[in-house]
Amino acid sequence: MKLRDNPALCDKLAAEYVLGTLKGGARRRFDGYLRDDAALRSLVDEWQRRLAPMAEFSSVQQPRARVWRAIERRLGLRAPRAAWQFWRSESLVFWRTFSALSLALALLLAGVFNSPLVERARVDYVAALQDDKARTALLLTGDSGRGVLTVRLVDNAPVAPDKALQLWAVPRQGNPRSLGVLSRQGVIELGFTRAAIGDDVALLAVSLEPLGGSTNPDGPSGPILYKGNWVRVL
Repeated sequence: MKLRDNPALCDKLAAEYVLGTLKGGARRRFDGYLRDDAALRSLVDEWQRRLAPMAEFSSVQQPRARVWRAIERRLGLRAPRAAWQFWRSESLVFWRTFSALSLALALLLAGVFNSPLVERARVDYVAALQDDKARTALLLTGDSGRGVLTVRLVDNAPVAPDKALQLWAVPRQGNPRSLGVLSRQGVIELGFTRAAIGDDVALLAVSLEPLGGSTNPDGPSGPILYKGNWVRVL
């Protein structure tokens, strides 16, 4: 019996393929079936659409030290200990500093730090929110002294007349917290409180919603378009 003659098995294998639990020879055989079966490829696409939203609010997980050591062994690397420890610094000081400098440079190149809105502010938080292709669409700056969160749309993200963008702080536990509904273009200022930068905030997200915001009291009612996180710069 051919695989295509067993719909239940096809569905099960497609789900495991998307989840990543189908491994080894079974996965290689399934790859072969995919090349020759358009219906099976459609089934995989359907499972990807079903499961993709589950990853929207997952927090970033740092690999364990032994993972880096295993990669080093497999690649035959013999980097000096000090240099290697700096590269994978478990304290994340290097990466946080690098991220802050990169975001600051991006803001500078975008002309944000030269705008009147920022000149009168003491910006101590920045965030770049990106789409699923890693393209930056919004730049956020936070002035905790004045309690002002400035959101600037840096890419043309078309929004239908009956839709709006809504900004969320997504905690590690519990429901997302709305930080406000955004304008379709230009710059908007919102309140900058602990709800936006609390220690429990795992990421920032922007969803597509009806005018006036989400109809779901527990979080976004529409799809997540952009994601990112804060970097402390001062």
